[in-house]
Amino acid sequence: MKRFLLFLSLVMAFGSHAQQLALKKGAITDGIKVHDTIADTFALYLPANFDASKKWPVIFVYDMEGRGKQALSMFASAAEEEDYILAASNNIRDSLSIAQNIMISTRMFKKVSSMFPLHKKRVYTAGFSNGARFASLVPTFVKNVQGVISCGATVANTEVLSSKRPFQFIGIVGNSDFNYPEMLALEKTLNKLRFPNQLLVFEGEHQWPNHEYLSMAMEFLTLASMAKGDIPNNSAFIKEVYEKGLVAVNNWVTSQKPLIANGLLDEIIDVFRPHLNIDSLINNKKILKRSKLFKVQNRDQNAIFFKEILIKEDYTYYLEEDVLTYNYNNLGWWNYQMDELKKLDKSAKVFERQMGKRLRGYVNALIEDNIDIIRAESNVDQEALIFLWMLKTITDPYDFSYYLKIISESSKMEDYGTALFYLEELLKKGYQNKKELYNLQNTALLRITPQFNDIVEKYLKEARYDIIDE
Repeated sequence: MKRFLLFLSLVMAFGSHAQQLALKKGAITDGIKVHDTIADTFALYLPANFDASKKWPVIFVYDMEGRGKQALSMFASAAEEEDYILAASNNIRDSLSIAQNIMISTRMFKKVSSMFPLHKKRVYTAGFSNGARFASLVPTFVKNVQGVISCGATVANTEVLSSKRPFQFIGIVGNSDFNYPEMLALEKTLNKLRFPNQLLVFEGEHQWPNHEYLSMAMEFLTLASMAKGDIPNNSAFIKEVYEKGLVAVNNWVTSQKPLIANGLLDEIIDVFRPHLNIDSLINNKKILKRSKLFKVQNRDQNAIFFKEILIKEDYTYYLEEDVLTYNYNNLGWWNYQMDELKKLDKSAKVFERQMGKRLRGYVNALIEDNIDIIRAESNVDQEALIFLWMLKTITDPYDFSYYLKIISESSKMEDYGTALFYLEELLKKGYQNKKELYNLQNTALLRITPQFNDIVEKYLKEARYDIIDE
């Protein structure tokens, strides 16, 4: 039978007013108002088999740039498979205070709760990177949040975790993500605090996991609800998820990734302990950990982690010093460090390649954090900001926005030599948006110079202004 998008018509009352709203099943509906008198809106996803006669689990997904629809699109496929409602605010912002974002969240929670029959003990939050960190704060301030799916990020603050208000933390991270070592450390910390938690590792960098991992996270949340008696046990579901998990473990073993296999086996043992006899899994885990390949890879990874810590400390120390002293002379040292990371990309050792990717991600995140800190100050240190933009052209050379910022700011200060240098570096990297270039703020005088148009004609074949030979 062909699957069609069905329409669900709901009438919602807002004070003395009423609004007719058509929501699609199996699709994301964006721009839903929280209230007629409030500008807040959110995106919503309802599974295709949504039925208002039963209670539903819900995941509130966070994006710190207010891109609700985009955030839901990453979860929608998994939510469809696992029967979860999704909602995401379009008003959450990094620039707002925690209190303001919590208020926005609370209003959205109340609105979604008034619209649908939600299961009060199956309310969760989720997100990626900064959105995930905020999602991990929400259970501290909002009651009845039972779990968090955190993609590519640790909890925002372990000190605010309370055993009086525990929630299930499910981390998902790539083994080349700069947050990977911290996620492994967090798992140990949460275990000591007796916080229910799982960690799912995939091969990749700082990126959204695919829907199989998000589905597994939702399955783990469902199994936890069954274990607590919040929903009835479903033996067919338990068996299906269990067998799927074992297949995944065997695939990692077959592909000679015993560390990932061991980690996943740990989580399967933990999740299925209340449901099944897991003695055979414990024996399999012992066999896996005694294998020569596991011991070698575990030793190699730990050695890499130690080396990585030392390099990170260097990055942190030198960046702080360079920003304080506007040490442009040290840009050469940073360029050398990036060349060293490029060498790691070609290493025959897989853990060195992974470390190179993590360090590149770490240094870029470190610089971006410093940029955010400086921009948030009442008196912005413009020279420090320019230094950091210049550094970003070294650590992330294909993010063209930083070249454009330097060209604009240098032109504003009439430092045309610097502006022309970064213009040529920008075009060398393959930038081709001539319209954006000719509309760049503060560059009116720069654009009419022969040098500017010479460079543009050299790389983009045709300059807007004629070059006059003298």
